Amino acid sequence: MKVMSAVQARVHASLRTEFKLLTKVISTSMPDQYDYQFGDETTYSRVEDFDSRVDVIPVSDPNAASMSQRVMQYQAAFQLAQSNPALYDMPLLHRQMLQTLGVPNAEDIVKLPDEADPQDPVTENMNIMVSKPVKVFAYQEHEAHIRTHMAAAQDPLIARLVKGSPLANTMQASLAAHIAEHVSFQYRREIEKAMGAPLPDSKTPLPEDIEVNYSMLVADAADKVLQKDRAQVQQMKAQQQQQDPVIQMQQRELQIKEAEVRRKAASDKARNDLERERIQTNAAIKSAEIASEDERTGLAVSTEVIKARERLAAETERARTKGQENLEREAANRESREMSEGTRLGVDIAKFQSDLNRKG
Repeated sequence: MKVMSAVQARVHASLRTEFKLLTKVISTSMPDQYDYQFGDETTYSRVEDFDSRVDVIPVSDPNAASMSQRVMQYQAAFQLAQSNPALYDMPLLHRQMLQTLGVPNAEDIVKLPDEADPQDPVTENMNIMVSKPVKVFAYQEHEAHIRTHMAAAQDPLIARLVKGSPLANTMQASLAAHIAEHVSFQYRREIEKAMGAPLPDSKTPLPEDIEVNYSMLVADAADKVLQKDRAQVQQMKAQQQQQDPVIQMQQRELQIKEAEVRRKAASDKARNDLERERIQTNAAIKSAEIASEDERTGLAVSTEVIKARERLAAETERARTKGQENLEREAANRESREMSEGTRLGVDIAKFQSDLNRKG
C-alpha cells in the first residue's frame, strides 16, 4: 500500500491546487450574478463567494488511501482507548467511526455531551440509565443535583433492577463521572463564596503577573473552604455516632454508673445525718432526765450531783466527740469511695472515647 498511499497523497495535493485555480478563474472571469434563483430569493455575488479569502479544498484524507485503511486507523484508536478510557473522548471517537463507515445520521445516533441540553436531576438520572449524554451547567443547583444522583445510586431497588443489565458498569461509570462534575462546579462556587468575587472564565488564559496574585488569593480561599468542610465532616461524624445503637447503649451504661455513684453519696450523707441526730437526741434526753430528777426531789445540788453531772457531761462530750470522729471517718471513707468511683468512671469514659476515635 506504500505506492498507493504515495499516489493518493499526490492526487490530493494536485487536486487542492486545481481547486484554487478554478476558484480564481470563477472569481475573475465569470459574471458576478448567478444564472439561477435561490430558494430564499436572495441575490448572491459569485465574486464574493469565490474571492481569495475562500479556500476550496478536497475533503479526502491524504494519509488514508482507502476506507479500509481509515477503518484500521480507528480500530487502532479504539484499542488504545481500551487501555485508558479516561484519556479519550469516547462518544466523539464513536461518532467519527460511524462517519468514516458512511453511516447516515451519525450525529443522531451518538450524542456528544456538549450537545446535551440542561435537565433537572431526575431527567439526568433517566438519561444516564438509557445511556444518553448528560452535561453539567454552571448555574445549576449542584448540591441538589448531587443529593438526587446519590439517592438514585444508593437506592437498593434500582440497584437490584439494573444489576443484571449489560450496561450496569457503563451506567455506574457515567453516573460517577457526572456526580464528580457537579462536585467540581460546587467546589468552584464555594471558592467564589470564600473569595467574595467570581472566578474568571477557565477557558480564558490569564497574564502571568495576574495569575500569580490570583493564585495566592485562591489558595487562601481554598484553606477557608477546607476548614469549613472539615468542621462539617466532624459534625456529621458525631451525629452518626450518636445514632449508633452500640454507642447509645454504652452511653446509657455510663449514665447508669454516674447515677449509682450519686445515689450512694446521697445515701451515705443521709445515714451520717441520722447518726448525728441520734447522738444529739440521746444527750438531750439524758439532760432532761437529770433536770426532772432535780425538780422532783427538790434537793440542793450537792457535790455528788455536780460530779455526776460532770461525769455525764464528760460522757456526753466523749460520745459527741466519738460521733464526730465516726462522722469524719465515714466522710473520709465516702470521699475515698467517690474518688475511686470517679477515677473508674473517668477510665471508662476515656476508654469509651478511645473506642469512638478508633471506630471513627
